[in-house]
Amino acid sequence: MDTIQPIDRIAFEVGPITVYWYGIIIAFGIFIGLYLAAKEAKRSGFNKDIIIDLMMWAIPIAIISARLYYVIFKWEYYSNHLGEIIAIWEGGIAIHGALIGAALTAIVFAKKRGVSFWKLADILAPSIILGQAIGRWGNFMNQEAHGGPVTREFLENLQLPDLIINQMFINGQYYHPAFLYESIWNIAGFIVLLLLRRISLRQGELFLSYIIWYSIGRFIIEGMRTDSLMLTETLRMAQFISIMLILSSVMIIFYRRNQLLPK
Repeated sequence: MDTIQPIDRIAFEVGPITVYWYGIIIAFGIFIGLYLAAKEAKRSGFNKDIIIDLMMWAIPIAIISARLYYVIFKWEYYSNHLGEIIAIWEGGIAIHGALIGAALTAIVFAKKRGVSFWKLADILAPSIILGQAIGRWGNFMNQEAHGGPVTREFLENLQLPDLIINQMFINGQYYHPAFLYESIWNIAGFIVLLLLRRISLRQGELFLSYIIWYSIGRFIIEGMRTDSLMLTETLRMAQFISIMLILSSVMIIFYRRNQLLPK
């Protein structure tokens, strides 16, 4: 039997403060996303200070809503472990919860500031999906968000480095690196969105394209995972949400185009 030591989840400790790789990676993804969004705002003639002001609200609300979303669907466990509800460094934040919280925050913020929500969303879309691609490596450090069991030979045939293969050895078994599949899908989505910027799209359609792209990948990859939040005994919550997001995004695009809205 293989004996492989996983990467230490703790990055460093300062006195009583423990800093986890998970948190560092999530924070790095947020920083890169914010940096790119500010650059795009400047390029498109949009006040980048508005983007920064929005993020001051959207980021903490997104983190809280992502955790609440996860806790709600795992309430059977957390109702008996209330002290662990705030332990996000252990993992357990749901991207769909974060997107819901951030989107609602952006809608309210845009209305208050008198700017277009769709314009804001288009500026942020590539940054969001790139941030998600980076954030998935936090799951890698925590050995979570993986797929079903595979052999080491299978992983080696994917030409993966030993660092990834060894980290996918969990409790005596190798697993699909589903986190990696989604990270690659999201990086591809980031590139697609940058290319779509060159096309004459109507306001909001870049953001809706992001929703569609991400949801297609999430639906497929979620089917591989072993730690899914379940809506029913057979239906995964993320897959259901992904289908709803794809359908609603397509309908919104067709509806807005039929309204002959300006580009």
